[in-house]
Amino acid sequence: MTIASAALLLFLILDPLGNIPVFLSLLRSLPPKRQRIVLARELTIALIVLMAFLWGGKYALELMHLRQESVQIAGGIVLFLIGIRMIFPPPEGLMGELPDGEPFIVPMAIPLVAGPSGMAAVMLMGNNDPGRLGDWSLALLIAWGATAAILFSATYLYKVLGTRVLTAIERLMGMLLVAISVQMFLDGLGTYLQIAPP
Repeated sequence: MTIASAALLLFLILDPLGNIPVFLSLLRSLPPKRQRIVLARELTIALIVLMAFLWGGKYALELMHLRQESVQIAGGIVLFLIGIRMIFPPPEGLMGELPDGEPFIVPMAIPLVAGPSGMAAVMLMGNNDPGRLGDWSLALLIAWGATAAILFSATYLYKVLGTRVLTAIERLMGMLLVAISVQMFLDGLGTYLQIAPP
């Protein structure tokens, strides 16, 4: 996997376009200056969490006596479920009902930006090829930077694109995530069963 393909995968998982309506509804009651402060804080927390999983995921797996294949298969299943929810969103929204007031860590940083699928993806990257942790960190920073840029321009994008276009883009991203999740699941299963890829 190249840095560009890893960054694209992480960008799809972080799903900034799909998060725009949720973020706008969460921050609506705050003044514009406070909105930017809260958004910057939540994005920074999400980046720290993802970096921690990237660099420390291997040790967490060893501590919990988990095999790499089990995390890969579990990550594929979680990604698949999130992709399905992006294509067919439930009435209460992608992540369920959200609490009132100013958000702190939950639900903006975790699980909307740094969700279980993102944590599993970076952990797998670090575990599969620990010699390239610098490359994976760069890919994560690129994906996070693009996500931050989109979310900071959320109000403008929402006005320009409208709900219908954003919904269509989110569903397209959901389709891509479903395909990626199936491949992750098959790769994990193939490794576990020691089946060589075609």
